[in-house]
Amino acid sequence: MKTSDLSIDTDLTRKILTGFIHTEITRAGFSRAVVGLSGGVDSSLSCTLAAEALGADNVLAVLMPYESSSPESLEHAQLVIDKLGVNSLTVPITDMVDPLFDLFPNADHIRKGNAMARARMIVLYDQSQAYEGLVVGTGNKTEILLG
Repeated sequence: MKTSDLSIDTDLTRKILTGFIHTEITRAGFSRAVVGLSGGVDSSLSCTLAAEALGADNVLAVLMPYESSSPESLEHAQLVIDKLGVNSLTVPITDMVDPLFDLFPNADHIRKGNAMARARMIVLYDQSQAYEGLVVGTGNKTEILLG
């Protein structure tokens, strides 16, 4: 297989993705989006595409750090917020997650990671209601395929 066989028309891809976001959010009866922004590539791209599709004023980026979250990730998330001009909110999840594991002190990191993911979804869907916006997913195809 040649490298040219793997080329992607990024302008066309961007147009398709922003069109999809706009169409689906409108079809669901919304005009705004809520995005969980970690500072990683996937959530940063999702936030960027949502801002392009809906306008920065119609996007709420929600940062949900846990006490052990990387400070660099939060810095990267803030760079995205500043560059795009989207609305933002920071909701630390440490106080939501830790009481559960006070009950289960021998829980492994996988269980704790699962609880953090669920806490973040609770925050996102709560803010979706408060902001009157639809939650935009930030996962990628590899994550979906691998479960």
